[in-house]
Amino acid sequence: MKIELKRIKIRDLVKGYSDDPEQGVRAYDGKLDVRPAYQREFVYREKERNAVISTVMKNFPLNVMYWAKKDDGTFEVMDGQQRTISICRYFAGDFAWGELDLAAKYFHRQLADVQEKFLDYELMVYFCEGTPTEKIDWFKVINIAGLKLTDQEMRNAVYSGPWVSDAKRYFSKPACVATKIGAKYLNGSADRQEYLETAITWMINSAKDKAIEDYMAIHQGDGEAVELWLHFQKVINWVETIFPKYRKEMKGLEWGRLYKEFGDKSYNPSELEKSVQRLMMDKEVQAKKGIYEYLLSDGARPEKLNLRTFDDDEKRAKYEEQQGVCPDCGKHFEYEEMQGDHIVPWSKGGKTTPDNLQMLCRRCNAVKSDR
Repeated sequence: MKIELKRIKIRDLVKGYSDDPEQGVRAYDGKLDVRPAYQREFVYREKERNAVISTVMKNFPLNVMYWAKKDDGTFEVMDGQQRTISICRYFAGDFAWGELDLAAKYFHRQLADVQEKFLDYELMVYFCEGTPTEKIDWFKVINIAGLKLTDQEMRNAVYSGPWVSDAKRYFSKPACVATKIGAKYLNGSADRQEYLETAITWMINSAKDKAIEDYMAIHQGDGEAVELWLHFQKVINWVETIFPKYRKEMKGLEWGRLYKEFGDKSYNPSELEKSVQRLMMDKEVQAKKGIYEYLLSDGARPEKLNLRTFDDDEKRAKYEEQQGVCPDCGKHFEYEEMQGDHIVPWSKGGKTTPDNLQMLCRRCNAVKSDR
């Protein structure tokens, strides 16, 4: 990683400043991408924004910023976006600043010497060049403090380009189309890039960092992210078709993986709804979110339900009642060598109650299966 410290005057930073809803924020004579595709929206509150201007006006040092040099010789902000936008917006007259006994004034209303002092303030900026891996490692270092970039924000920074910019249209704003159709199924938020991360995970059926990065590297130069958007819609449509009644337990499930595994199977939505309702009311089912995968697998994954088990007091009492003898093989065992078993399995209507409990040795319990 090549890192070079430079002093950039505010007058040079704000030259060519522009803020466009679609194109983002640019400064430094158009050569600096202040808010590239991976970055979050402006989140500074008035207090934080004013603190930046106060620091400059008092000629106190601001925290160092980091710019990444791109192949075409331009730059993008790696760290310092909020401070940069605060400075540019004040210069552009978007808000007035003042503190204590000073009346709030817009920049163009300040005295000439105050304006010059502001414009001559020098920002400390590290210019960084490096490989994708080096950039990610560096992001982790510079984001130890403050509002950290999410994993996906860091990936977007490294693999920024036409594809990321287009993907942002679909997945990266609070009012984006992905939010409108899928927010109730997704964890996280759009503006922190977590919806985009989920969409990629659904596409490649893997949540591993390396797999996500490989996908982004392959598509980095693509002009559009339509493939990703179409797949996301396909998964959401599938979920809403087979489970038309939404429940809060559906939020955050691995719908992309489930679609990959079960998307080609035929289901009866009406019958599925009856089963969901029955299982939601079943006190034996401890993990309600697991109901959906259990039903999609035709009951082959009961472990997803985290069914209620017998507690130690119940098992100890039954062990003493049986005098340590396994009813299946007739042999005597120590308590630690036996396991609590449902006489009538849950799948056949058995409940986790003392009258449905027997203590079996490990071997007999293993071979009993679901009978």
